[in-house]
Amino acid sequence: MDYATEGHSLPSPSCGDGRKRNVCYYYDSGIANVDYGAEHVMVPRRVAMTHALVASYGLLPHMTRLRTTPATEHDLRAFHDDGYVRLLRDITPDGYYRRHDNNIRARARACRVGVPDEDEEADGGHYDNPVIDGLWDYCLRYAGGSLAAARALAGGRSDIAINWSGGMHHACSGKASGFCYVNDIVLAIQHLLDTFARVLYVDIDVHHGDGVEEHFKADHRVMTVSFHRYDGDQYFFPGTGKAGDVGEGKGKYRTLNVPMKAGMDDASYLHSLFVPIMDTVMSRFQPDAVVLQCGADSLYGDRLGGFNLSVSGHAACVSYLRSCNVPLLLLGGGGYTVNHVASCWCYETAVAVGKEEEIPDDIPHHGYEHYYRDQGYKLHYPVPKKSSIKKEDVDKIKQDALENLSMLNEPPPTSTVVLHHRPSTTHAIDHHKALYDDDYNPRSKRHREDDDPMERLHRLCGKADAIKFFTDLGKTYMKGKNINSPTRSAPSSIQSRPNSKD
Repeated sequence: MDYATEGHSLPSPSCGDGRKRNVCYYYDSGIANVDYGAEHVMVPRRVAMTHALVASYGLLPHMTRLRTTPATEHDLRAFHDDGYVRLLRDITPDGYYRRHDNNIRARARACRVGVPDEDEEADGGHYDNPVIDGLWDYCLRYAGGSLAAARALAGGRSDIAINWSGGMHHACSGKASGFCYVNDIVLAIQHLLDTFARVLYVDIDVHHGDGVEEHFKADHRVMTVSFHRYDGDQYFFPGTGKAGDVGEGKGKYRTLNVPMKAGMDDASYLHSLFVPIMDTVMSRFQPDAVVLQCGADSLYGDRLGGFNLSVSGHAACVSYLRSCNVPLLLLGGGGYTVNHVASCWCYETAVAVGKEEEIPDDIPHHGYEHYYRDQGYKLHYPVPKKSSIKKEDVDKIKQDALENLSMLNEPPPTSTVVLHHRPSTTHAIDHHKALYDDDYNPRSKRHREDDDPMERLHRLCGKADAIKFFTDLGKTYMKGKNINSPTRSAPSSIQSRPNSKD
């Protein structure tokens, strides 16, 4: 469904065309080099893959680039406990694994970082949150992206802000959880609350957004809505997010959970649940800003998820919220089949700038293209057409959600709330100079390929690399053939990119 033509989308305060939005985009190439470990399913390089695809589709000129600005230790302390922040700052693989510093190991154990003791229960004998090289720098970088994006929305120059490296919704104030060390979402929402009276948080990751919900469950200014998999007695991480969890105190009924079983497809998820539920949420809560966590592990084929959403079905959630005419922050999150993740977030970037109908399905030649061979070098890969979801189960989920929403008190009159796009006075910051990289030029030496080694390799090797010439040359060398023969040329089989799986 194209919400821009369905009467939802209207001109924004900064853009007279209802189809267009002023979009800003954050990318930090340093995040791509973070390594959780050879056997770990979290691969931060998926963000570099996304960026390379966004660039190859020509979407960067349609966005304003945000300056790469890591968060500070002070920024993190706005949510995270002092002891936990100091642990993240101090811990290193050398001190933890090789020198066996007992003090640091005890602190890490209390914060669910590293490897558990033998007498401690943990899945597979390890925590989800290893001690990795550059951990502190990694946390500052992705959190800084979400804060920069939030500040851009608060400043009023941007309607939509994107940070695909963010979205770490499981991290708690004093511990890591679910591959998440720092909860950049909480930090961003807290900053948005300096400017906007009501902030809506929507989570479409396959896992429950427990860390964000826990922090804001008693806050009437923030509503959290999580669409996630919940298997009841058959545990699925994090095991929280029942329909009956509705918040507490002043925030009661401002927490909405939409728990689902495995196998959810586009029709059941989007049309039967997301749209009717979000129509009611937007009407009753009337947010001044929206944060959408776009975890791509709800896509079909994810290594952990179990849902059957297509790229276009997932992106329709972005399109819906884009059409609602409130400042929108788009964040990453889960996603463990990296080519699917990059396809999804690239397409959702196109949705943000209103170019989704203009980009072709064929993956362009670029440094990471061979990751997409198994999906036929297509942006939109096939998903099962036959659904295993029962209509009566979906109807029950929607009924539970709408009953909880019926208990939500309507917000105060608009005259008593903070106006959209009012610049924040909390941070004395020149948004144009400090936040935006208005001189960004991807062709300049300073910006070209954002220092991504795969993009540099592709640029230096040119089309020869794209058609696997050097791979073929290496195979020839290994077979002991004369590669210096003046009569030898690249075989016709590599003159163009293969479209079949081999």
